[in-house]
Amino acid sequence: MGFRCGIVGLPNVGKSTLFNALTETAAAQAANYPFCTIEPNVGNVAVPDPRLQQLAAIAGSAKIIETQLGFVDIAGLVRGASRGEGLGNQFLGNIREVDAIVHVLRCFENGDVTHVEGKVDPIADAETVETELMLADLESLEKRVLNLAKKAAQGDKEAKIAASVLGQALDLLRDGKPARLTQPRDDEEARLFAQAQLLTSKPVLYVCNVDEGDAAHGNALSARVFDKAKAEGAQAVIVSAAIEAEIATMPVEDRGEFLSELGLTETGLARVITAGYRLLDLLTFFTVGPKEARAWTVEAGAKAPQAAGAIHSDFERGFIRAETIAFADYLAHKGEAGARDAGRLRLEGKDYIVQDGDVMHFRFNA
Repeated sequence: MGFRCGIVGLPNVGKSTLFNALTETAAAQAANYPFCTIEPNVGNVAVPDPRLQQLAAIAGSAKIIETQLGFVDIAGLVRGASRGEGLGNQFLGNIREVDAIVHVLRCFENGDVTHVEGKVDPIADAETVETELMLADLESLEKRVLNLAKKAAQGDKEAKIAASVLGQALDLLRDGKPARLTQPRDDEEARLFAQAQLLTSKPVLYVCNVDEGDAAHGNALSARVFDKAKAEGAQAVIVSAAIEAEIATMPVEDRGEFLSELGLTETGLARVITAGYRLLDLLTFFTVGPKEARAWTVEAGAKAPQAAGAIHSDFERGFIRAETIAFADYLAHKGEAGARDAGRLRLEGKDYIVQDGDVMHFRFNA
């Protein structure tokens, strides 16, 4: 799977409650692929996808295995983390290892829950975290770009490319803007930019933690966060961590009625999972047979050999071609045999770009 989202936030915003509910909910899923705790603060959770059940029903699959996203409960941040305050070094190091940031913001008033800054202001909270990440990136790049410029002057071609794209990121940071606004001009610049592992290059999902009464539609505080996300090209979702914690302790069969009473059609955690998947620009393809129906994750734009490699590296190395059926065709023709008879099964080669929902079977040399 290999895609991980880091859950961050200031103290007392509901970050740990959200993560604990996530892990409890995942553990309670009726699963052939149960929640797996890799270490105390890391867990994988299934991405909801009703298409998988439809495919399994047609194929008579004995098992259903969802695609997975990893969530990491990253050590709490305090102002000054970029200078090593609190668990600053651990916090920043853990963020470098994730693919996206899930930023939990307090969007509820509660006199019994103190706020580290003395007032409830989710926009200010987001800016506190972003500032610490920008300061850390700024310190890292000022030395790196200078060294790259020296190497470029000596004729190092890769250093020249890296100095250009990271110099652009440095200018943005000096202007108080995150490195994710950098626009690499080609694939080589994109590769070198990604290698830098800048903290503010990570895509961001804002999670607005609201009271129970605001779980369906949010409130004025969450509306401000949604405006901020839209302006940044980020994403935002509304969650009540208190509700999620309660749902996590319920039998699965009771959850639908509970959600309905609150005016909700799905859990907030389902929204977080789906939004995280979308944020990382991922898509799903399927393998289907009598033993199992399984969803697999690749980045949008992946070609057929890369999809094969998501299953096993040998499949990618020895790739010959992919037998491919569009999801709609698989359903319409009642499975692989019907799709083949109708001429809807295609043989795709190495340059085929995988489409979301493709049902694939790979041919390869061992």
